Formats: sequence, C-alpha cells, structure tokens
Amino acid sequence: MDVTIKRDGITLRGVLEGTDNLQNERVAILMHGFQGDRGYQAGNLLYDLSRTLNQAGIPTLRFDFAGCGQSDGAFTDMTVLSEIMDGMKMIDFARTEMKAQQIYLVGHSQGGVVASMLAAYYRDVISKEVLLAPAATLKDDALLGECQGTKYDPNHIPLTVDVHGEAVSGEYFRTAQLLPIYETAQHFMGPALLVHGLTDAIVSPEASKKYNVILPKSELHLVEGEDHMLVGKRENEILQLVTEFVNK
Repeated sequence: MDVTIKRDGITLRGVLEGTDNLQNERVAILMHGFQGDRGYQAGNLLYDLSRTLNQAGIPTLRFDFAGCGQSDGAFTDMTVLSEIMDGMKMIDFARTEMKAQQIYLVGHSQGGVVASMLAAYYRDVISKEVLLAPAATLKDDALLGECQGTKYDPNHIPLTVDVHGEAVSGEYFRTAQLLPIYETAQHFMGPALLVHGLTDAIVSPEASKKYNVILPKSELHLVEGEDHMLVGKRENEILQLVTEFVNK
C-alpha cells in the first residue's frame, strides 16, 4: 500500500509491502543510498530485498528520501542530516501508525550510514540493523574533496558540486566533513549484520570492518565478486543472508 509522511512540510512517499494491514507487529525499514531511490523494479537491491523479506513474512517499509524518487523536496537540500530527519519520521510512522513492536533498520550505502546512526539514536526502539556496503567513507571523501570521481576544494567548498550531472549542495559536504558517524553508531547494542562486496570501488570494505569493531553484536560478511550495488551473481545469497538474520 502507498504511504506518505510529513517532515517539515515536505511529503515523503513510500510503500508498505508484505501485508494487507497497516498495523503490524514488526517491520523492516529499508533506506536507499546517495542519488538513489527506494527501488521501482527488479534488479534494484532494495526492491529485490523487499520481495524476499515479504516472502518470509516480514513486512517492509520503503520511502524515498526528500528530494529523491517520488518524494517532495529538492535534491540540493539533501544532506546526511536531512536524511536522518527523514528517517526519524519513518521510525515514528512505524511506531505510531503501524504499532510495530519490532523495527529493523536496513540501509544501503549512504542509507547504511543513516540507518547506523538512527539505530543508535533509537537504541531503545530498534531491534536489529542491517548495513549493506555502508558508506561511512563519505566523511573521509569530504575531507579530501572527493565524491565518486568528482573533485573540489575541501577547504573552500563551493555552493554546489556537480556529481554525475546532478548538483549536490555545499552544505552536504560541509556537514559530511564533521559527521560523528562511528562515534554515534557505536551506541547501538543490538544485533547487527554487515555485508560488503570485496570489489566495491565506491566504498572500501574497510568501512564495514570498522563497523564490525565498534558494534559489539555484529557479524561481518565480505562477499567475493560483488561490487557496491550488491546485485551481481551472489545477490540471492545476500538476500537470503539478510532475511535469515532478520527472521531469527
């Protein structure tokens, strides 16, 4: 079913799948990455994962972050901080509208960073977290003045930076430089699953290795032959791994 939530006057649009009822005992909230969306067709990691979780009896909630996909807002207003605020509203929706007692956060790439920080902020609410190629290196990249092949002066950040033909705000990079990613994420004490492709050229697997060190109940799976998108030959294996972790 289609669902909407409001965050500071912005309408965020998403879908609740794997259930015919709004109220559910549990739900997995799936969060997409930088310049991505919630997934609209097979072959997208979160779309495929949603279907696999649903088949295992786990409802899923997928939203487009503000400025992405079908949600309102301008992409130039997007920062990790704004996505954290979006995520807070998603968690609130699961708690109040869905009455969910078990909430799982699943994030891919930048969505993994957002999920890891939210799990810490809501450590009394979130049951488990799954971080798929979590892009914690975005902070290091911002300090170096790099973003997926685009370079800029990190000491004199411009108003916008063109990344893959799309304008990304200077505010995004300014806030990224000082994000307390690991310092915040380490406060989550629940079970955590980390999955990272060993051929990931966008986010080093070292990011997941560090999460594995700071999260006391984490398990790390480094996948041979998979890149950042995790939709290669071993995608089904990854989908089953996540589903079994959430369902156990």
